[in-house]
Amino acid sequence: MELLWKLILLLSLVECLAGSGVLLRPVFTKQPGSVVFPIQPGENRREVVFSCEAQGHPPPFYRWKLNDSLILPRPGSRYSLMGGNLRISHLNKEEDVGIYQCLASNSFGTIVSREASLHVAYLENFKTQRRSPVRVREGQGVVLLCGPPPHSGELSFTWIFNAYPSFVVQDTRRFVSQKTGNLYIAKVEPSDVGNYTCVVTNTVTKSSVQGPPTPLVLRVDGVMGEYEPKIEVQFPEVVPVAKSSTVKLECFALGNPVPTISWRRVDGSSFGRKVDINKASGVLEIPYFQQEDAGIYECVAENSRGRNSVKGKLSFYAAPHLTEKPQDVQKTIDDTLVWECKASAKPKPSYRWLKNGEPLDPMEDRVQLNNGILTISSLNLADIGMYQCVAENKHGRIFTNAELRVIAIAPDFSQNLLKPQTLARQGGDVLIECKPRMSPRGVISWRKGKEALRESHRVMVLDNGSLRISNVTKLDAGLYTCVARNQFGVASSAGSLLVKEATVITSPAGHLDVTVGESIVLPCQVSHDPTLDLKFTWFFNEQLIHFGSHGAYFEKVGGRSDGDIMIRNIQLRHAGKYTCAVQTKVDSVSIATDVVVRGPPGPPVDCQVTEMTETTASVSWGPGSDNHSPVLSYTIQARTPFSLGWQAVTTVPELLGGKQLSATVIDLSPWVEYEFRVLATNSIGTGEPSKPSKKARTKEMLPRVTPARVNGGGGGRSELVITWEPVPEELQSGPGFGYVVAFRPLGAPGWMQAAVTSPDASRYVFKNESIPPFSPYQVKVGVYNNKGEGPFSPVTTIYSAEEEPSRAPGRLRARSVSAYEVEVTWKPLAWSNNRRRILGYELQYWGEKEKQAAASVIRTVGNKTSLLIRDLEGSSTYLVSLRAYNSAGVGPQSSIVNVTTKKPPPSQAPVKIMWNTSNSKVILRWDQVHALENESEVTGYKVMYSQDKHSRPNVVETNNTSLELSLPVNQGYVIQIKPFSEGGEGISSRQITIPKIAGAIATGVAPESLAFPLVNLAALILTTRTVL
Repeated sequence: MELLWKLILLLSLVECLAGSGVLLRPVFTKQPGSVVFPIQPGENRREVVFSCEAQGHPPPFYRWKLNDSLILPRPGSRYSLMGGNLRISHLNKEEDVGIYQCLASNSFGTIVSREASLHVAYLENFKTQRRSPVRVREGQGVVLLCGPPPHSGELSFTWIFNAYPSFVVQDTRRFVSQKTGNLYIAKVEPSDVGNYTCVVTNTVTKSSVQGPPTPLVLRVDGVMGEYEPKIEVQFPEVVPVAKSSTVKLECFALGNPVPTISWRRVDGSSFGRKVDINKASGVLEIPYFQQEDAGIYECVAENSRGRNSVKGKLSFYAAPHLTEKPQDVQKTIDDTLVWECKASAKPKPSYRWLKNGEPLDPMEDRVQLNNGILTISSLNLADIGMYQCVAENKHGRIFTNAELRVIAIAPDFSQNLLKPQTLARQGGDVLIECKPRMSPRGVISWRKGKEALRESHRVMVLDNGSLRISNVTKLDAGLYTCVARNQFGVASSAGSLLVKEATVITSPAGHLDVTVGESIVLPCQVSHDPTLDLKFTWFFNEQLIHFGSHGAYFEKVGGRSDGDIMIRNIQLRHAGKYTCAVQTKVDSVSIATDVVVRGPPGPPVDCQVTEMTETTASVSWGPGSDNHSPVLSYTIQARTPFSLGWQAVTTVPELLGGKQLSATVIDLSPWVEYEFRVLATNSIGTGEPSKPSKKARTKEMLPRVTPARVNGGGGGRSELVITWEPVPEELQSGPGFGYVVAFRPLGAPGWMQAAVTSPDASRYVFKNESIPPFSPYQVKVGVYNNKGEGPFSPVTTIYSAEEEPSRAPGRLRARSVSAYEVEVTWKPLAWSNNRRRILGYELQYWGEKEKQAAASVIRTVGNKTSLLIRDLEGSSTYLVSLRAYNSAGVGPQSSIVNVTTKKPPPSQAPVKIMWNTSNSKVILRWDQVHALENESEVTGYKVMYSQDKHSRPNVVETNNTSLELSLPVNQGYVIQIKPFSEGGEGISSRQITIPKIAGAIATGVAPESLAFPLVNLAALILTTRTVL
């Protein structure tokens, strides 16, 4: 008992430390790694250090194992500890090589590190100094043995030919095995005679030694004849390869002629891009080996004398890799522990467990080990410690750690008090949970009030200590106390049970039948305990309704004690099951209502075209959903590449009833690609259309539509131009569409015809020197396609091309109107005769310093005899010419006349404008505007006035510098003054604003500065005098 209380005291200390955040159990922060130690000849200082570091509280102490035996460092020993690190001095390659593990221990247990190997790498010298000559015939194959000296660590081999640095170059004839070090010559040639020296290099120590030279001598008793390949270098029948490692297979053969080496996989699969075949195919290298690379590989050696091969299997293996690890746990006394440890490996791993660094021996029945699963039942304090799972196969092992704590405590309710109040529904069941913390598990009893609670068919204490009361009544209300006992103490916790009336939904379950677009109310009325709050929740097809997020269709319309909802503008998708769930703190009830929504039919299905003629199509379809209202009729629509969307079509029968599932569409255009769709209609409306049918083309036939607007005329000399409006593609009735153009002189008996093969053509020009100008012709345009010729258009009379005008206009005159305008007049030509017409005149004008080719052109239409040229420059001379034109072209040019524009008008605006008002008069005065030397003299002024800036101004002209206007003075005015001369109008003055001053005499001076905005002129009057 004293030991038990010491354990309890220790566990309490452990829990206190754990609460402070200190890491208690030992955890490795650094583990030893494998070492290959290079030993150089003559090296005295041979020291190795294995690292090991762990955290824990109390701080861990360390021990080490070599090949599963504890190392006991003593004073003067070659082994010493520096913290957790193991130092080995004066390394002995016979005694110190092996597997090392670090053990870290504190009061919570012991953990063992991963395994770390120590190997030494060295290379001794060759023992023999001379080798006997190797004698071979020319053409024979030979193997020169290397025989490397004693060593440890991976070696690489090269051969020297005669003297350094002449190394043997490997090719299809010579090969150096990196497995044996031997040199293989497939076929000896005279140039091979000489001394060969094997050079061995330790890849770890980087040291190299040379063997004794081996002389190669040719025998003189003849030349070796041809023979089939003999494979001398081959790989084992089974080669185990570690995952992600690189494997190299060697294969080389002797033979005459020199054999070629090839590789293949026996299962026929190809080599991946990562596979490297090098050294003249003597080595097959597979990097990053994976499961899919495993299999049987074959090396084939062949020459003209025969073929030989060897096979070997590459087997995939992988050291264990943990996929599931046990985690630290804390259990109570008598509880059960189950830890699972899983690892992936090939071959499959075996599992064993360690406790505090020692093998866990399942001597007791309560400890079970089964394929990585550790089970310990009836836990006690002796089971406390550090556990490790070891997963291993022949290629490696891996460790994982976990801590087991077993606690012993008296009953304690501090973390799990009974609820102060438990609510129950009258007639229902209630569970009062009792979950004290205690170890081991003790005895639980209940009291109601001060009396022990008696169990019955309604009142039961469950195995876990909780209290269940069935069919609760009002008499069950009261104070309940849970009492827990074990060998370490007693504790209790109490709570009240309150019994409430049941909640009942008074609205009956129902079935509603509505039409799309209507609004309905779904009722949910309840009776309930008035002391309880209600919570209403609605579900649609078992999915929660989020009010406000369904397009505002759903709205709560109930009060505190009812949960009615409204569905506004109901849609087809709203059909289904609606559930009202009512919840209080003691119970929950629900009611369901099925809603059927009637609406327009759904889209028909499987619309397809079964037959096409020149002008008809047979269409069939399947019925879609009627949405709870029978289909009354169907409508077919069609679409072509030429139509504007979908158009209704004519069918047979004309009216398609609700049972009709096929029809013939008529009045279609031949040789046009159509799509069809079907719409269904019921008493509520027309639904969505079906998916379009596949595109189908009507059959071709003779064209029926002739070109419209057949006309013509114009063109060049001796031409007859015929025009028409092309027939649209959808009316061409078939491929190979074109036009037949027929024409004849008016009154002639026979027709001339020409074919136009382009369906997009809109004109045809017949050119013949015999065609008289401006002569009447009858024309008509017909159509044809691959089926034959169609009809002609009605006959139309047109005229052949006329001749261009033959005379120039006479009496061309030009007169300057202002600095910027010139008026041109002329005598017109005869308007028409039997060979030509005059459509108008073309006028050209250009500056005297310009060429006529750059002239500006103005054309008149009709029989005009004058023209005003605008936007000219003042004081400039212009040249003017004129010619008549018609549809055939322009006639000869008239004589050229020149004209000089007037000087420009004054560039100065009137200034010093003064005004005064008196009764109904406005009197204006301003300074005379003087023209500059290059400007025309002022001949008068224009005074423009209006009541605001936006109305059209009135204009008064005067030759003086003053003006009296009879205007009502109870209005405001905007006034501007501009000079004019024979060169035109000059620059206007600034706007003058005369304000509205009723019944007053006022005087003002207009501002001269241009820096002020126009809108502020009225505020800038310099002088204003008002006489009362």
